[in-house]
Order: sequence, then C-alpha cells, then structure tokens
Amino acid sequence: MIWVVCFLSVTALAQNANGSISEKERATRDEGWRREIRKELYVPAKLPKLEAKTWSTFSPTSGVLAERVTYATADGMVVPAIVYRPDPKVVHWKGKLPGIVVVNGHGSDKVGWYAFYSGMMFAKAGAMVVTYDMIGEGERNSEKKSRASSHDKIVETPPGVPVDDWGRRLAGLMQVDLMQAVSYLDARPEVDAKRVAVVSYSMGAFVTGLTGAIDSRIHAIVLSGGGVYDREEPGYFDASKIPCQGPPMRSLRGLGDRGAIVYILNADRGPMLVMNGSDDTVMDMAHHPPEWFAAVRARAVELHGSDKDMFTTVVYPGISHRTSWVNKDGLEWLEKQIHFAIWTEEEIAAAPVTHVSEWAIANNVDIAKSYMREDREGGLEAVGKGFPGIRREDLMVLPEAEWTAMKDRLTYEGWAEKAMAAERATAGK
Repeated sequence: MIWVVCFLSVTALAQNANGSISEKERATRDEGWRREIRKELYVPAKLPKLEAKTWSTFSPTSGVLAERVTYATADGMVVPAIVYRPDPKVVHWKGKLPGIVVVNGHGSDKVGWYAFYSGMMFAKAGAMVVTYDMIGEGERNSEKKSRASSHDKIVETPPGVPVDDWGRRLAGLMQVDLMQAVSYLDARPEVDAKRVAVVSYSMGAFVTGLTGAIDSRIHAIVLSGGGVYDREEPGYFDASKIPCQGPPMRSLRGLGDRGAIVYILNADRGPMLVMNGSDDTVMDMAHHPPEWFAAVRARAVELHGSDKDMFTTVVYPGISHRTSWVNKDGLEWLEKQIHFAIWTEEEIAAAPVTHVSEWAIANNVDIAKSYMREDREGGLEAVGKGFPGIRREDLMVLPEAEWTAMKDRLTYEGWAEKAMAAERATAGK
C-alpha cells in the first residue's frame, strides 16, 4: 500500500492571482532566479568542454554493455563514470535510447549497489545510463575509498572570505558534475536528448533538485528520500553541518520562498516525482508530511501561474530512507516520461522482482547493515531478476598508472587545493 498525494488543479486560481504577470514577464523572472542560483553556487554560465573518453568496455550481464568513461567537470577536474547501455549484438530496438543519470546519496558512488543495479536494470529496459563517483568517493578519493565522505570536512575559509563560501563552491562542483553527465548523454548519437532523466537519492536528491532548477535540458527527475526544500530558515538543509548542503541552501535565502521557487524552476524544465517513506528519519519526514508537500506545491503553483509539470509525490507508509525508483512505481513513472526503447509499460507491470536484501546476501553485495533493514533499501522489490553483483575492481575506470598521474584532477583533495587557492585570491582583492 502507498499513499499517493493527489493535487487538485488550481491553474485558474493561480492565473487570477498572477493576472498582471505576462508569460514573458514570468519567463524573465524565472531566468533571473536561475542566474541567481548559478551565481551563488559558482556554476559557470558556460560549461567546460566535455573531453569525454572511453577507457574500456565490459559486459556485466547478458544484453548489457558497461563502458568505463571519464569526462571533464568544473575547476579543471575529471569525473570517472560507468555508462551502461543495451548490447546491440544481443538485443534489438527501434529509434534512439532515452538517457538516465543516477545521482548517489551521501557516502555512495558508482560502486554502490543501487548504482550498478540501476545501470543494468535501465539498460535492460532500453536506456543509456550514467553512474558516477561523487566528489570525495571512489576514484575521487585519494585512497579510492567508498563511504569516505571526504567532502564533509569543515574547512575554514581565509580571512575576509564568507564562512559559507567553501560549501557553495563544493555544491557548485556537484551541480556541474551532474550537468556534465547530461552533456555526455546529449553528445551520444544513440541517445534522444529530449528524453533524458535523472534519478537521485538523499544528498543526491538535494543536488538534483537544484540542478534541475537551472538545467532545462533534463526532461524528467525522480527525487527519492528528499525534496524537503524549506521556505524559511532554519529549515532542514539550513541546519545541516555538511558543507555541500547547509551553505548552498542558506545562500538562496535572497530568492524568497526558496522551496516553491526551486519547484517552479523544475516545472519550467519538466515533470518531477518525489518519493519518500512516511517514517524516514534521515529526511525528518515527521516534520515534512504529505500536507507539508501539498502546501509547498500550492504556493509554487500560485507563483507559477500553472500546475503544468509541477511535482507529484508518493509516500510509502511505514517506510524509511530508500531508493524507491528501482521498484515498479519508479519504472512505470519513468516509462511514461521518457519511454524505454525495449520494455513497455505492460512488460514492466508483469516483470519479476528481486528482494534486495536476499539478492545482496546471495551475491555478496556490500550494503551497510543499517540500510539492509526491511524498511530501508533491503526491503525494496527491485524490478528484474538474476542481476549479478559487480566486483568493485570491475567498476574502477582508470588503470592504476593513469589514476596516479591524474590524481590531482580526480580527487577531492586535489580539488580542495584549487578551491583554497581561489578563496585566497578572492581574499586578496
């Protein structure tokens, strides 16, 4: 059983409330908000050259190819990624593929179970899928660790530089990492650039909601375990001590009703599904019940002048923090938005499922004990059957010699030196 939060259309009311604002004026206003977000988060007006490179390819399961890829991001840094796609020698389809980017939660990376499971699952469905290391994790950590959370370190800014500057720069890097993953999909000739989606979890959902507000190339977004963009301080993210969450959210106070505005800008871009569990303590859902989301949505619709593509919400009773997009609700919603090249809506509805905790034990897949709980990731019924666990070493992109040579352009530690140099330069002005 799930609770689906249904919203009545208030388009007419919103149009009356905003009758003095023309469509042109509204578009100008919204673009002004986007510019302000990009400015506060150090997101460049022009993205860097992609410089994508495929290092090697392997097949993790029948009918799926996985490419080890790097692409350029902000501040001269490089992102390692695994890109999954259907194998044309095994399966056949008509037309172009949709694209999907997976954005991990806190402490996870492309080695995380839901990243590689989603990669194989979506590729089987008929999509090209980018999974990548968050800054400070996996190959972007100086020791190649996962769950390292290097970017959580509180860094003291130089005298004369605002204390939140470091976190804003870090958040901006995370925005560009995702935007460049979208650029990668757009550049692939097999992909229909109008059918690109992003699925995201927890901290990744925070990053993705802000990215969707400023990147109109993304058609559809799923936020799982997230979406609690508060109206006023002190809100959930305002109170966060994590540099990439508290500082960027506080920096957007000048927008006004930040939560509603983030959702308005996403509605400008396209549809969004917000998936949460009613008992999610990580996201403090006790203080963000369905009524809270309904109130945010109503304010956003009134300011927007329309409920077209305004976010919808699914709430699972008794469920905590998890990546709900792997279940049938997630796939069925995505199918309606981006249309998989191989699986149909009927095939998804009839597909077998895998109980994640049982699959993880049987395949020696590493999931933290606290997340193996039935009310968390372990209890998910993920679409598909027979997917293998992929070895960590197979999900490393760069050969050791190349990783060592590129270390300063890959790792959080390398980026931190550049960021501190930029702050010192700012302080000297």
